[in-house]
Amino acid sequence: MQEQYSPLSVEAAAQQHWEETRAFEVTEDSSKPKYYACSMLPYPSGKLHMGHVRNYTINDMLARHLRMKGYNVLMPMGWDAFGLPAENAAIAYKKSPAEWTYANIADMKSQMKPLGLAFDWSREIATCDPDYYKWNQWFFLKMLEKGVAYKKTQIVNWDPVDQTVLANEQVVDGRGWRSGAIVEKREIPGYYFGITQYADELLNDIDTLDGWPDMVRAMQRNWIGKSEGVRFAFDHDIKDADGQLIADGKLWVFTTRADTIMGVTFCAVAAEHPLATRAAELKPELTAFIKECEKGGVSEAEIATQEKVGVPTGLFVTHPLTGAQVEVWIGNYVLMGYGDGAVMAVPAHDERDFAFARKYSLPIKQVIAVEGETFSTDAWAEWYGDKTRGVTINSGKYDGLDYKAAVDAVAADLAAKQAGEKKTTWRLRDWGISRQRYWGTPIPIIHCECCGDVPVPYEDLPVKLPVDCIPDGSGNPLNHRADFLNVDCPKCGKPAKRETDTMDTFVDSSWYFMRYCDPKNAEAMVGDGTAYWMGTNQGAAGGMDQYIGGIEHAVLHLLYARFWTKAMRDAGLINFGEPFKNLFTQGMLLRDCYYREDASGKKRWFYPAEVEVQHDDKGRPVSAIAKEDGQPVIMGGIEKMSKSKNNVVEPKDIIEKFGADTARLFTMFAGPPDQSAAWSDSGVEGAYRYLRRLWGYGFKHADLIKQADDSPAGMELTKDDKALRFEVHSTLKQINADFDRLQYNTVVSGVMKLLNALEGYKGGNAAVIREGFGILLRAIYPAAPHIAHTLWLELNYGGQIATAAWPEPAADALTQDEIKLMVQVNGKLRGEIHVPAGADKAAIEAAALADENVQKHLNGAPKKVIIVPNKLVNIVA
Repeated sequence: MQEQYSPLSVEAAAQQHWEETRAFEVTEDSSKPKYYACSMLPYPSGKLHMGHVRNYTINDMLARHLRMKGYNVLMPMGWDAFGLPAENAAIAYKKSPAEWTYANIADMKSQMKPLGLAFDWSREIATCDPDYYKWNQWFFLKMLEKGVAYKKTQIVNWDPVDQTVLANEQVVDGRGWRSGAIVEKREIPGYYFGITQYADELLNDIDTLDGWPDMVRAMQRNWIGKSEGVRFAFDHDIKDADGQLIADGKLWVFTTRADTIMGVTFCAVAAEHPLATRAAELKPELTAFIKECEKGGVSEAEIATQEKVGVPTGLFVTHPLTGAQVEVWIGNYVLMGYGDGAVMAVPAHDERDFAFARKYSLPIKQVIAVEGETFSTDAWAEWYGDKTRGVTINSGKYDGLDYKAAVDAVAADLAAKQAGEKKTTWRLRDWGISRQRYWGTPIPIIHCECCGDVPVPYEDLPVKLPVDCIPDGSGNPLNHRADFLNVDCPKCGKPAKRETDTMDTFVDSSWYFMRYCDPKNAEAMVGDGTAYWMGTNQGAAGGMDQYIGGIEHAVLHLLYARFWTKAMRDAGLINFGEPFKNLFTQGMLLRDCYYREDASGKKRWFYPAEVEVQHDDKGRPVSAIAKEDGQPVIMGGIEKMSKSKNNVVEPKDIIEKFGADTARLFTMFAGPPDQSAAWSDSGVEGAYRYLRRLWGYGFKHADLIKQADDSPAGMELTKDDKALRFEVHSTLKQINADFDRLQYNTVVSGVMKLLNALEGYKGGNAAVIREGFGILLRAIYPAAPHIAHTLWLELNYGGQIATAAWPEPAADALTQDEIKLMVQVNGKLRGEIHVPAGADKAAIEAAALADENVQKHLNGAPKKVIIVPNKLVNIVA
């Protein structure tokens, strides 16, 4: 055994051993309990940073720990390889997205390997592989047959630069998230998945997800957005240019506040609403406003934050209960894609309507009163919109009713007039999967002039994507690929055209975790592997045992994965309806960032190494300058590690200097895994010093450990021996509890405490040392596997540490002859005492009062003595 700790040689040897023995490859084994733990698959951007290391080490610690506890653990890895970033890179570098993507996969994999992560690489997948996306196409056709997939025309966000449809979440301040172009609204045909068919089940099953964070469950509920209210119509006599009543003379709206119907002072419609279109025909000056509205996004989040503006149409509709004429406005805050594209406006009791009414001096009529509160049109107060308080006023026959009674009465009267009824609506919308992009799964449809839209026959799958296209930013290059585009119709044999839209990349990530279970199955989408790793065949609830990923995926990815799982279940492919039993959302790794801003507002970000930070006399950073010119830079605070802000730390830099175990150990020690943690150069150095101490202890005691008995049980032990064993086993007890709740930062604290205890041991019992150090090595192995693997072999513990039994606290070690209690006087620590383990209250009190240091802080008899069993004595003087 070498004297000095050399992380590079230790880690290279350990990884070579794991590679040669295929240590982390697993197969289905019914003789063991199974456990499937998976991290969300990364996009192959080309570079890893220490934030990635933290994410994957969480999973790695879980997997290694459970394997030592006898579980058959699957921990795979793959690549979310389709998507727009590859096309943008292809435009920039003039190479195909395929070439760029596969090069990045190789690069990122080469960066992952030195970390020693226990991935089963034999199950690696890339979603851009035809063997994978064939099954996207296959299941799309199955859903098409069942009516879960369908084609329709809808208003969408259109990025005129990237020439593609954008999801609501990809529109930021009215601009495309990547191009920065002003987004337009367009009406185009596309394919959709009927996720709303599962809305009730998706909502109700959230209550079964006990292993998910409450915040994520709440976000899912809010996104699905079930609302119970009343849908009713305002009659009108507005006709189109041909003299026909528009929408049969009815303006439909939905409201959850039917109790406020008597407070309606205007109606607002979306810019695309038929009444808005007709108004523009009658008043051409409205056209400019409508076109301006079309530039905005179609997300509720954006609408909520943008300025509310509108124009009057000059059109009027009739209130269904009062017969009053109600003016119609066009409002930019009304979305055509939500509900009926129109709202009843009650400014007194809706904050958005209130702001709009004040802006345009529209009437505000109070129809809800709360005792003790005064209503004013000068400023909004939260109670105005609170349906849980108050009763109706200024509402004729409905006066004095509370919310429920008023809604029931209004709904009944509307139903009697055949003007409306109670209805449940959802915020959730069907999932539009058509993307006008090249780098994605081809949608398996052929367009024939004779037969219409014809599904590609199953036997012709996969429809392979050409891999040599180089996008130039002028739209989808598939439209110009005759070898892809031109095909014979499967029905009539006449010349036809392939669909050139590709699938949304959320399709790829909605089921990849199931494919890990059957990665080589060429005959079926899923099979026996999925039944074993995720099914209910072991008597437990189906689904992955532990999913790990960022909170940023709390809504769309997880919701789509839940929907896809239910659709697969209904197709008879699997026997479970929820994909993930437990979900862990890891915190981000943060680091200081620095920048300068030019006259145009563009920021130039500096690497921390390029900056010199000045501190005040208390060591607090107060300013910073660039080393290149000595001029000031702006301290941007602590932000998530990001290449765009030049504040990433690359693993290879840490590994080359300190080793992978140091990188792993620091990221686990930096803070609770579910919370964000700040990067610290000194913290990394501290982790490295600890590992050097660990190695040094092993080297110093190597001969003693090699020759010692495996266990001190039954030996005659000294007081020091017993004290060390108690410390080791009680710390192990806490470590085990922390492992079970994935609190890996305190696991690392525990192993540090174990080494301190061993180093402080004054005795020389080799068996006690061997036992204690063996426990330490197994406890640290999940976090720092290379050094633990090597020391286990060097010190002749037997076999491989990866397959060694996980240590459990020994009952005899936790039994003490004598206990130590801290003694406080008026809340301040003043001494410690040692008393027999079975000492009664009187004996403990006497020993505490007799302590020499305690007596110095007493003035006569104490007022009270409080004893916390096995911990401390608190004396109130």
